[in-house]
Amino acid sequence: MLSERQTEIVNRSIDIIASKGIQGLTIKNLSKEIGISEPAIYRHFESKTDILLTILKNFEEVSSFMNAAMKDENGTAVSKIEFMFTKIIEVFSNEPSHISVIFSEEIFKNEKVLKDKIVEIMSSKVKAIEEIIKDGQDKGEIRSDIDNQTLALIVVGSLRFMVKQWDLKDMHENLLPEGRKLIDGLSLILTKK
Repeated sequence: MLSERQTEIVNRSIDIIASKGIQGLTIKNLSKEIGISEPAIYRHFESKTDILLTILKNFEEVSSFMNAAMKDENGTAVSKIEFMFTKIIEVFSNEPSHISVIFSEEIFKNEKVLKDKIVEIMSSKVKAIEEIIKDGQDKGEIRSDIDNQTLALIVVGSLRFMVKQWDLKDMHENLLPEGRKLIDGLSLILTKK
């Protein structure tokens, strides 16, 4: 559990990345933003990488509702995917600055620990969707003329593209209606006819 000061450091870091990009996140800029000394930052986090790793872990915890959706035995595969995507879209709508961190590939390329963490997060989410789709195919709910991995890639890629496009447009529109349209379209693509 993060202390109050650690939470403040993490939140300000996310805000800096969202407004200035990853290159704008320096311990010096962060300390100025918060109004504390650079050594004070280091009392709470060992490095900038440690701060970024904490951001990724926090996002992973927030998005853990996917596991709950998978375990719902009563829902159809499509309803489980709709639920997961709706929740993801709500998270990004409520905290759009997270998009700049989660979808900033330049953050992860040269830092192995961060790259490994984002690959772990992405792999677990894609695997969850693959399993839901496979279960839906086995039950005759999801089309089976396309394998579950390809369908999961289409689903995840569509969401990622929509969210990134929204971010690049400086989030002037409400993401929820666009997300609903995407979810409805994906439901039509997935459902067995």
